[in-house]
Amino acid sequence: MKSRTGSSFPRRLARWFIRAILVFVGGSILWVLLYRFVPPPITMTMIGDMMGGRSVSKDWMPLSRMDPDMAHAAISAEDGNFCAHHGFDFVAIRKAFSGNEAGRRYRGGSTISQQTAKNVFLWQGRSWVRKGLETWFTGLIELLWGKKRIMEVYLNVAETGIATYGANAGAMRYFHHDARRLTPTEAARIAAILPLPKKRDAIDPHGFVRRYGDRITRRLGPMKRRGYTACVG
Repeated sequence: MKSRTGSSFPRRLARWFIRAILVFVGGSILWVLLYRFVPPPITMTMIGDMMGGRSVSKDWMPLSRMDPDMAHAAISAEDGNFCAHHGFDFVAIRKAFSGNEAGRRYRGGSTISQQTAKNVFLWQGRSWVRKGLETWFTGLIELLWGKKRIMEVYLNVAETGIATYGANAGAMRYFHHDARRLTPTEAARIAAILPLPKKRDAIDPHGFVRRYGDRITRRLGPMKRRGYTACVG
């Protein structure tokens, strides 16, 4: 005869597991919904900077007040299909995977939506757990925020320099005026440092940053004319 205690333990474990899943799903949905209307007050990356003794510089600016070329430059630099995909650019992911397999250096396949989900809700680094959570939060923000809000949050939490977060703080750091008055060249240079903000500088750029910034500037007109940036205005 089986022990009642032994037979009930798996059921209790299963109930706790189901409850934990429901709490996580419900809590994450509420979290994402909150940030649809409220600026994220802090991120794990910012906390890391503060724990390292740095003073974090950030200054939230709504997308509607920011010069449109900043969003257009971010799309041109980081995610050309931002307005067309639903969070994941599978063509870019395949190219990145193939490039890595062949030992070539290739830009990562992460979209602006994925980067926003990681920056706002998660931590930096590489692991399957973090990647799985990133996938979940990316789907949620695509569903509950929409493209303009994703871009607005991205341009306010992305690193634009050492302990500097957001396009507005970056504009103040590099050009001594806010993001409302960015020129196409200035917007492109901020976009050019987004992949490696701790190693690149938009002030008097040279080498790769200058070349890449100039290339982004040249792309802005064609990207707008062809509708690649239409979802952000």
